[in-house]
Amino acid sequence: MPSASSSVSDSGRPVPSSLWRDGDFRRLWVGQTASQLGEHTGLVVLPLFAVLTLDAGAGQLGVLRAVGQAPILLLSLFVGAWVDSRRTRTVMVFTDVGRTLALGAAAVAGLLDRLGLSALLVVAFAVGTLSVFFDVAYQASVVRLVTPDQLVRGNSALEGSRSAAQIGGPALGGALVSLLSAPIAAASSAVFFALSFLSIRRIRRIEPVPNHSDGPPRVWRRIHEGLRFVVGETSLRTVCLASAAFQFSFAATMTVYLLFLPRELHLSGTAVGLAIAATGPGALLGSVLAARLPSRFGHGVVLMSAAALGDGAFLCVPALHGSSTVTLPVLLAVNFVFGAGGQLVSVTVMAVRQAVTPDGMQGRAAATITFVGMGLTPLGSLLGGFLAEEWGLRTTLLVTATAMLSSPVLMALSPLARLGRELPAPGDSRRRAGG
Repeated sequence: MPSASSSVSDSGRPVPSSLWRDGDFRRLWVGQTASQLGEHTGLVVLPLFAVLTLDAGAGQLGVLRAVGQAPILLLSLFVGAWVDSRRTRTVMVFTDVGRTLALGAAAVAGLLDRLGLSALLVVAFAVGTLSVFFDVAYQASVVRLVTPDQLVRGNSALEGSRSAAQIGGPALGGALVSLLSAPIAAASSAVFFALSFLSIRRIRRIEPVPNHSDGPPRVWRRIHEGLRFVVGETSLRTVCLASAAFQFSFAATMTVYLLFLPRELHLSGTAVGLAIAATGPGALLGSVLAARLPSRFGHGVVLMSAAALGDGAFLCVPALHGSSTVTLPVLLAVNFVFGAGGQLVSVTVMAVRQAVTPDGMQGRAAATITFVGMGLTPLGSLLGGFLAEEWGLRTTLLVTATAMLSSPVLMALSPLARLGRELPAPGDSRRRAGG
């Protein structure tokens, strides 16, 4: 008979009554938090190093960002099929080791005054590649660690940790680049990935040993199964389209944004880091709201409203002029609202995706959505840099920020907008679409 603190799942595995009593989930959460801190620190460190130290132009910054995002387009589908047949803990451990070594090498090269733009491109591609593996693996891992009724709370906790990383990462990265040096900033990211490794390797729950004998034909078949499943699932198909529209325009916006703040508004590296870090507290609020609002107002209403509010806030940025005393508080407010709306959308979408996806398809579904949703980000970054050189920073920022609103429009025109308070079960949206 199970103890009072646990129940038994359908598989016979004891399930703690509280998610936080599960030691393995805590280890995943700690590791993912450290990993997100390393990632968000690096997202500011590498571009700021290129802009402030190497005097990179809009086109060069667009290339740097595109190179870091290219693995999403090139590898996501293969990674999804591969992760579904591997132990997620092993994948996450090895990717943490790889990212630690890559950024550690960058730090050493920087201290030796050999960290040029070409080296930054190599590091950005390596870290981006390994991050694709880690992100797909941890999303699949949480489904294997918690019960279905704990998914929203589990995702809310993991997304909350990402919010904390958005608070500390950019501010830390910007401050270190501005006050100390880019090598030290890169080293801080490497330390966070090392901490992630130390936590995740302590996960004790043994996942079933998957079949490792998949050859190329089998891998392609698994990729095709993932694509067919996502395309056939109405909710996931809409998520893909809306995500692709948002990520493409957001990538273009951020390329211009990272130039606009220091060059048009004359903000220091520390101020840029603080402005971006304001996304974190907003995202933390979004994570809290994501555990309550969808069940009260409906998942579709929350998705559309949060996306429209968060994306629309960016339209204030091109209008900014004047000293940092005026512009910085506005930027903090804009990023706070953007973070809250974005995180609310992210957690809700992840819960919908995991609810409608069978366990054996989780990795491939996550990878397919990542591939479609974020696969165009390298092109968005390149386009942002090109348009900034042709039209100027302010005009380009207005155009790309406006384009971000295409995402809530697509959701409003789709069945996703009609999702109610209860999460759908696998196959529900297919049945609704068919009649």
